[in-house]
Amino acid sequence: MTHVAALILVAVFLAVLLREYSAGYSLLFVFFVCGLLLYGLAGEMAALIGAVRKMAAYAGAEKIYVETVLKAVGIAYISEFIANIARDAGQNALAAKMEIAGKIIIMTLILPILAMLIETVIAMLPGR
Repeated sequence: MTHVAALILVAVFLAVLLREYSAGYSLLFVFFVCGLLLYGLAGEMAALIGAVRKMAAYAGAEKIYVETVLKAVGIAYISEFIANIARDAGQNALAAKMEIAGKIIIMTLILPILAMLIETVIAMLPGR
């Protein structure tokens, strides 16, 4: 965590300095650092996903539910990340559209599970 915080603090300082000379280069630098940060965290994210899958298998959870939740969380993080980058670039309208797109994709993803849940509830109702 400290190396991530240090990288971000140095990047903020350098981005502010770069902005005085060229706002475009400053923005490109920020994009580069964000990409570098995600690349650096990929191993930790993979370990986290592996641990969640292992716990779910141990608990006997169905794979479709676990995979769907992991995909939904991933889509939410990516959508938020891209929306924040768009906001940093001053593109608030695009950021809002990215957030909406992420929500729609997540809803589409969970639709089969929602249908199974509704079918289960209907089957448990008396008189059915």
